[in-house]
Amino acid sequence: MERAQLERPPFADLDRMPPDTLAMLVSMLEAMSRHPEIRRVRHAAWEALRPAQGQRLLDAGCGAGEVARELAAAIAPDGQVVALDRSEGTLAVARSRADGGGVRYVAGDVCALDFPDETFDGVWCERVLQHVEDIDLAISELARVTREGGRLCLIDTDWTSLAFDGMAADLTAAVIEHSYGRLTPSRPAIGRTLRRRLVALGLSDVTATPVTCLFPDPASAAVVLPMVNPEIPGESWNAPEGLRDAWFEQIDAADDRGDFLAVLTIWVVTAEV
Repeated sequence: MERAQLERPPFADLDRMPPDTLAMLVSMLEAMSRHPEIRRVRHAAWEALRPAQGQRLLDAGCGAGEVARELAAAIAPDGQVVALDRSEGTLAVARSRADGGGVRYVAGDVCALDFPDETFDGVWCERVLQHVEDIDLAISELARVTREGGRLCLIDTDWTSLAFDGMAADLTAAVIEHSYGRLTPSRPAIGRTLRRRLVALGLSDVTATPVTCLFPDPASAAVVLPMVNPEIPGESWNAPEGLRDAWFEQIDAADDRGDFLAVLTIWVVTAEV
């Protein structure tokens, strides 16, 4: 079976989740946003997007809105950020975190944006496209709503780069394979394809920066990597019986020895429209 045909991961349809599960996911996303490795990724993206005072920016797939609020502070007092998300549940959380400064929260689909052409000076889209059915359509829409000369900044994961040390190689391979389509997207290589997609769209000044995230212990890794997080319920794994238990036993052993290691590459790809 092609990976693109696998069942979508449960986190792809947030508004169908029970409220307590959605609350757990939002808490995980907010913890992830504070992680120093994710902060490194965002710093690279910030330097590439170059937000400036007075701009109008789109945060496409804003989640709990932490990036939108940071962008709004950077472009104040005359700028505005539109923070868009498909999930009404996460938008409700984002609005509850709002500090009153320059962010308008709206529901929408990145594949069918309800904005006129050339509405924004720049677009930030972080770890969203890995969950989208038609990636090229979404990128075309993001480019369409960006003004000529504006910046498009896409940040996404290459899950095929995920590697571990300290655990048995065969067990690690099985866990990664059974993660696709459940704990991670069914099309895991999206991050490294973004440059090619922007080039094919005919955009200029395309740059691609790989940021390799290093996790030297399970506690650090669990914030970003769902297969290392023991709070992710077993039913989300859809793995052979005993695989999850054996995996966490080896993680604990590697942690005790001090030789646990995980790495993951996230790509920051930008272009001028």
